[in-house]
Amino acid sequence: MLALANNDMVQKLAEPSKIKDVSWIKPGKVAWDWWNDWNIYNVDFKAGINTQTYKYYIDFASKNKVEYVVLDEGWSLEEDIMKHNPNVDLEALIAYGKERNVGIILWSSWMALTKNTDEILKNYANLGIKGFKVDFLDRDDAKMVNSVYDIAQKATNYKLILDFHGMYKPTGIQRTYPNILNFEGVKGLENNKWTPNDDVPLYDCTIPFIRMMAGPMDYTPGAMRNATKSEFKPSHSTPMSQGTRCHQLALYTIFEAPLQMMADSPTAFMKEQESTDFIAKVPTTFDETIALDGEVGKYVSIARRKGNTWYLGAITNWDSREVAIDFSFLEKGKKFQAEIFSDGINADKAATDYKKEIITVDSTTKLKYHLASGGGLAMIIK
Repeated sequence: MLALANNDMVQKLAEPSKIKDVSWIKPGKVAWDWWNDWNIYNVDFKAGINTQTYKYYIDFASKNKVEYVVLDEGWSLEEDIMKHNPNVDLEALIAYGKERNVGIILWSSWMALTKNTDEILKNYANLGIKGFKVDFLDRDDAKMVNSVYDIAQKATNYKLILDFHGMYKPTGIQRTYPNILNFEGVKGLENNKWTPNDDVPLYDCTIPFIRMMAGPMDYTPGAMRNATKSEFKPSHSTPMSQGTRCHQLALYTIFEAPLQMMADSPTAFMKEQESTDFIAKVPTTFDETIALDGEVGKYVSIARRKGNTWYLGAITNWDSREVAIDFSFLEKGKKFQAEIFSDGINADKAATDYKKEIITVDSTTKLKYHLASGGGLAMIIK
């Protein structure tokens, strides 16, 4: 069963890449606007879908070495994405981002993008955007599957990356068209905004064994407002997560997502800079994965390596539990420094509570950690 949490058979069985030069395909993290309802504050301008707000997102991304900012719905007229919202100076934002090494990704409904795909992709590629987040595909019949392949092929002609949101689960196309960096096909964090009775920690501990077998998941983690089971409630403009802060931090290692969203607002992230610094250091692609332990729907712990650095995440459902971490995956004979975020002693009442520590470990180290209800554990080991 544990092997299910590290299985890429679907991708391996897919048609090999049709893109010879993949050097332009850049995975990374994304500062995202929609989940947090453009809710930035302590600023001297009216936050919303406007140029000033997006410059603020770009500044935040640049400061924290976040590769992209997505402009979600509202930057254009949804029925015609060739017509811009007059409050959003897209060309100025692209130039502003380029100066700060931050790429711009544009949201589009599938319907709007397919009205004239070639013209739209060519136009925005020429303006300098890096890709599209395509939404509301909403089905997997032959017409839609063919359309996904068509969009992917045409996007390669203009060196544009893609995130298929509102999408059926992946079927290996990311191997054929590696410019597709992510897919939704998952009940992600956005559902916290309107579904009070969902058991999210249970779901989080289930999908690494099931949905993630099919490929990457645009789950969009990163909530900095975290709630216990009794305190959670939906909120449109100040949304929160079910479970602890460390549960959210661990998802950046556990959930596969070459294009990984940072769902909360820049204001919330900057108030929690220590957590933001940790998230910023976790890569979105890895060289090696080891599923350490877990049981479907109960808990899971996964370690992933990028270069010489290991990243580890563990989460539990609403049941608190002890997890044992065996560091035997580390190279023998070497000492490593582990930066560890674990649930705080009061995380059962204040889900934002965590403890940060830096310790030395090696391949013989074995440690136990207490995961609070809905809790987690996150490490960077180098």
